[in-house]
Amino acid sequence: MKVGFVGLGKLGMPCAVAMAMKGHDVMGFDINAAAMTKDPRPYRETGPDGVEPFDPYLAASSVRFGSLAELADHSDIIFVAVQTPHDPRYEGVTRIPPERVDFNYDHLVSALRDLAPHVKRPTAVVVISTVLPGTVRRHIFPVINHHMRICYNPFFIAMGTTMRDFMNPEFILFGVHDPDAAKRAQELYRTLTDAPFYATSVENAELIKVSYNTFIGMKIVFANTVMEICHKTPGTDADQVMGALKMAGRRLISPAYLKSGMGDGGGCHPRDNIAMSWLARSLDLSCDFFEDLMMARENQTEFLADLMCRHALPKVILGYSFKAETNLTTGSPAVLLANIMRERGHAVALIDPFIEGIPNDFAEGEARVFLLGAEHSVLKTLKFPAGSVVIDPWRMLAAPQPDITYIPVGIGPASGI
Repeated sequence: MKVGFVGLGKLGMPCAVAMAMKGHDVMGFDINAAAMTKDPRPYRETGPDGVEPFDPYLAASSVRFGSLAELADHSDIIFVAVQTPHDPRYEGVTRIPPERVDFNYDHLVSALRDLAPHVKRPTAVVVISTVLPGTVRRHIFPVINHHMRICYNPFFIAMGTTMRDFMNPEFILFGVHDPDAAKRAQELYRTLTDAPFYATSVENAELIKVSYNTFIGMKIVFANTVMEICHKTPGTDADQVMGALKMAGRRLISPAYLKSGMGDGGGCHPRDNIAMSWLARSLDLSCDFFEDLMMARENQTEFLADLMCRHALPKVILGYSFKAETNLTTGSPAVLLANIMRERGHAVALIDPFIEGIPNDFAEGEARVFLLGAEHSVLKTLKFPAGSVVIDPWRMLAAPQPDITYIPVGIGPASGI
């Protein structure tokens, strides 16, 4: 098919490349001209296997670029991958303000309004941005023309492994407003994956997307609650407890995200929980469950701050991307931890091997308190300065060096609380 992508950011570009790899004729447009190139991306993204770098796939792809008019003329189906940002106060790297707000839909509405004059024949226009339920009907329908056959199709991907997740989904969620457009989209997806195609109303699809994201946050809060219990209870081990629960696939849950460590992060999970808290208040729900989750995330980060503050040494958070093996810091719980420490009056340094790199003289430096804020595998091989304290929420160091104090968070007090 002839496919268009409006928005070539961290979501749009990898998915456009994936479709081109499957033989589709893909044209992209972005309001930022710098995005309409095949130059290496500044953020760390991977290819279809989730390991190899993305940039060579981009450079070799057949994706081409054009104006909105050219894209509309080219495309049988147009995917709109434009951001719906939250106020920076709700990203998850600072304490949550008492008031709540919805996402900002200005960029998405503007993109569809700009596209509308150029769509002059019946065309499936598929919105993939994260929105709260009711948004498409309230904000998008008023700015489109009668040729634009709108559907809502959010992707379930994680930044850093976008291509892999897009090409291997659990299911395709499709909010149907125009049945013919949905049929065309389903034909396209059958060339990409054999995953089930879940068709529902637009409003259901909007709610399913944010429910999925916030459910992940709930699992992480639960796993971290178990970690704190284990850290304060002799003879317990968070990995052993969660290892058993992961086996209860028939009655409990999948093993995904049942891993204690830092809180959830990224461009979806903290902000979606906070936006759903806004919706809970707007609908006057009996319980704002989403605020409870975010406050639990914040309080669990306070618990890690408490552990750091017990030691009268300079403080360092080692690894502050929100996801292992990437340089992505949006919504990072490690940055939230740093901000809480600074709020308490402690200077704290942030070092990440995928952002600044590790200094060459790292092992010869002064003794410090290091909290491992990201589950980067390279941190397992580091030699820490003698006399340091290493606080490890991930329990990564199987054989810690003898001249440091190692605190694996989530293992009972016999290992040192």
